[in-house]
Order: sequence, then structure tokens, then C-alpha cells
Amino acid sequence: MLTLDEATGLTTAAQHAAADLGVPMSFAVMDAAGHLLSFARMDGAPWVSADVAQGKAWTAAAYGTPSAAQKDKMEPMPNFAAAITVMTHGKFTPQIGAVPVFRGETLLGAVGASGGTGEQDEAVCSTAVIESGLSTTR
Repeated sequence: MLTLDEATGLTTAAQHAAADLGVPMSFAVMDAAGHLLSFARMDGAPWVSADVAQGKAWTAAAYGTPSAAQKDKMEPMPNFAAAITVMTHGKFTPQIGAVPVFRGETLLGAVGASGGTGEQDEAVCSTAVIESGLSTTR
């Protein structure tokens, strides 16, 4: 189980990593069931990035893989991707920018970001997880 302190620490670490890049972003940390535990939006981050970060984190938590894996999987199936998005009330966001959070073999949740390029978003999330002493893989 991802504790509230760990979730807050992930959000803080992600903010520091984004600040180092000079890119204002939003960050969301979800538990393994897709419930929001921690959220932050940096000054200057686009307002829509708040929802996008949450969707990316939800997607990574749902599948236990980086959200980019769902992007790759869904590219040849746009109708299926749209259907899942509707079924999940817009939560499914198959775009690069979120990573799962593991402790050993256990999926704890995910952290997602939005505001930079997808690669920047994912890099900030990965940095936050590693700096928090957790892992993005089993």
C-alpha cells in the first residue's frame, strides 16, 4: 500500500525534477486502485494538465505499466481506445507521461505528469519514483 506520506513525497520529488527542467507541470499520484492520493499543479502549468496528469496516472495504475505502453497498444485500435475512455468516464489516458510505482513485486500505484512533452513528463515521474526509493518495475 502506498502511504499518504509516500504519495506526497512522490509529488514533491516530481515538482523538484520539473523545476530542474524549467517546465511547469501538474502531478498526480494514484493508489493501485486508481484513487487519487496526492496532486500538485506548479505555477504556470496549463490548467488542463491537471486532468491529463490524473488520467495518465490512472492508466499506469490500472495496467501496472507506463502509460506509454497503452499508447503503443491502442494506436492500431482507436475505436477500442475510445470505447475504454468512455467506459472509464474519461480516466483512461493512453499517452506517455506516467509510470507505475512498485515496492518489490507489489504494485503500489502510479505517478503521472502533464505540462511538458510526454518524454519530459515520464522522465520527471521516473526520477520521482527512483528518488523516493521505490521502483517503476517489478
